Amino acid sequence: MNGEQVRLGGIATSRFGLGSWNTWDRMDFDDAVSLIRTAVDNGVTLFDVAHYDMGPHSEGSSTDVIFGQAVKAAGIPRDDYQLCGKLWLWDYPRTGFAHQLDTALTRIGVDKADIVVVGDYFESPDIPRIVTEVAEQIRANRFQGWGVNNWAAADLDKALTFATTEGLPTPTFAQLKYSIVRRSMAEGPHYGNHFTSGRLTLQASDIFEGGILLGNKTPTRKIGADPGGIRDSVKAAADTLTQIAKDFGATRSQLAIAFCLSYEPVANVLFGVSKLGQLMDNLGALRLWAEHGPEIRAAVDNLWLDRAVNPDGTW
Repeated sequence: MNGEQVRLGGIATSRFGLGSWNTWDRMDFDDAVSLIRTAVDNGVTLFDVAHYDMGPHSEGSSTDVIFGQAVKAAGIPRDDYQLCGKLWLWDYPRTGFAHQLDTALTRIGVDKADIVVVGDYFESPDIPRIVTEVAEQIRANRFQGWGVNNWAAADLDKALTFATTEGLPTPTFAQLKYSIVRRSMAEGPHYGNHFTSGRLTLQASDIFEGGILLGNKTPTRKIGADPGGIRDSVKAAADTLTQIAKDFGATRSQLAIAFCLSYEPVANVLFGVSKLGQLMDNLGALRLWAEHGPEIRAAVDNLWLDRAVNPDGTW
């Protein structure tokens, strides 16, 4: 994987990204240091790191602090990796973006991020205010570009229109739930129009469905939301996925990643790993994708479970 670069949020980064939610604080510190060092040595240089003590994510997590300590202990210079931060809307605008960044960057121990994702929400937010405040932080050199996380497509359209009209930086990528079983939002016409036009690229997230697709049908840790209420069907699909992976001489994780890569709008695949072996196994998905991408999409098509879910991003 060394040397392969993609464009995401206006920066050059790696095809894969490592997430931080329920990750670094579940590992021994020395193991985290080794995993981060190995990731960078193998060309995985994008790290999605957030401060999770906001709104419904408030859970006393120190994963961001641990990442900052681990990357320093691994001897990795700041210029050798890219940081994707999060701006939350749960307490916005009472807690503005400048304050959120001050807190998040201080906890990690860095001066700025490279890109940020503006998080999802329960109620439609003030789009012009969000776009304007993001632009202010870009002008302040806190990060270079931005994307949205699981936004309703209509709100994304408003952000794109307002930013273009006002001459402000537009979102250039979307971090969306995308997996073998959950495809409607990313592949539907609402987001799809922006992908095919080249206006946005896609960062695939929650690709393992909280580990369920990998066989962990009763996760003990907190996992992501279940738009469409398909989780019981996801558990059943995991058994079928096992056999399909064997047919390709691959692991389930490799198959899940290769599937995402085979969708042309995907620039980056985001996943979490807490063991070195998981990282190395996942890296094998690149070869699987290169050799069998179209075949994999055909083989798993009947596992698409959310076909009837509204594809415009409203859950």
